[in-house]
Amino acid sequence: MKFETPLISGKLIKRYKRFLADVELDDGKVVTAHCANSGSMLSLNVPGSRVWLTPNDNPKRKLKFTWEIIEIAPGANRALVGINTQHPNRIVADAIAAGEIAELGGYDNLKREVKYGENSRIDILLSSEGKPAKPDCYVEVKNVTMKRDLAPSAPAEFPDAVTKRGAKHLVELANMVKAGHRAVMFYLVQRTDAKSFALAPDIDPTYSAEFAKATKAGVEVVAYGCDITPSEISISGPCAIEEPLKPSDS
Repeated sequence: MKFETPLISGKLIKRYKRFLADVELDDGKVVTAHCANSGSMLSLNVPGSRVWLTPNDNPKRKLKFTWEIIEIAPGANRALVGINTQHPNRIVADAIAAGEIAELGGYDNLKREVKYGENSRIDILLSSEGKPAKPDCYVEVKNVTMKRDLAPSAPAEFPDAVTKRGAKHLVELANMVKAGHRAVMFYLVQRTDAKSFALAPDIDPTYSAEFAKATKAGVEVVAYGCDITPSEISISGPCAIEEPLKPSDS
């Protein structure tokens, strides 16, 4: 996914009211940017961090900037993190269409935001026209940005806050498997310093419990990392999936 307009850099002053962030641009001007991320953004809102914004000249928009990227740990451990949760579905869909996700290849059709289950929408629905046709594949995409341990070998984690909606999606995916379809929980790690992924049961034990039920029911789990620059964000390759992600035997 290439950014349509060049990003503008600055320093984060503060994030507040969840969806707002004050940023001092490199020219000294202070602007308020839209923060398209409803999570806690744990460790991703440190004042003084370098950030990149998308400018928007639409006269109907109240906020003329959108926060896209933040720099973590400048120096030898420098990493870039994509915080805009509006992008992951497009990034994954583009990667599937380009044949970059081996686990999701071989389908003829890709649709986004399709209604299914009980008042839900699946992020990506894959279907096949071949004979015999493959079962439809329901793909739910989650944006992963949290990494509490900055050691190179430490995993990125999800979720960074309690997510009742995320737990509901796991139930819906399990129901799709029971109905004879394929269902995949896709974790997109938007960090350049994480090669593996794990759940954070201490943050949301209910989500972890529903995850265990879903995987036992046959929901598949896939995690991929990203290459991130101020010009584009793209899939880099698979991430190892660490404990406690294996299904519970209880």
